[in-house]
Amino acid sequence: MSVQALKKIKITEALNTNIWDVDSRPHITVDYEKCRKLCDKKICTLLCPAGCYTLSDDGILFSYEGCLECGTCRIVCPHEAVKWDYPLSGRGVQYRFG
Repeated sequence: MSVQALKKIKITEALNTNIWDVDSRPHITVDYEKCRKLCDKKICTLLCPAGCYTLSDDGILFSYEGCLECGTCRIVCPHEAVKWDYPLSGRGVQYRFG
C-alpha cells in the first residue's frame, strides 16, 4: 500500500471507531479533596487524550466511560490523587485501528 493511499483522519474520528464495554465499577477513582486542595494546575485536564477530565467551578469532573485505559492521568498527577486499575476482564475499550 502506498503512502498516498493512506487516508488521514482526525483523532476524534478514529476514537469513534472503537468499542467501549463500560464496566459498571469505575476503574479510575479520583481523590477530589486532594485535587481541590493541592493541585493548582489540573494537568489531567490538559493531558488526558480522551478528554475524561474537565474543569468546573468546584474543581474537576471526571467521566471514566470514554477512558482509553492509557494510564496518563495516573502518571501525570503530581499528588497521586488518581487511583487507576484495569477494568474487569473483557470490559473497557476495544481498539479497531492499531
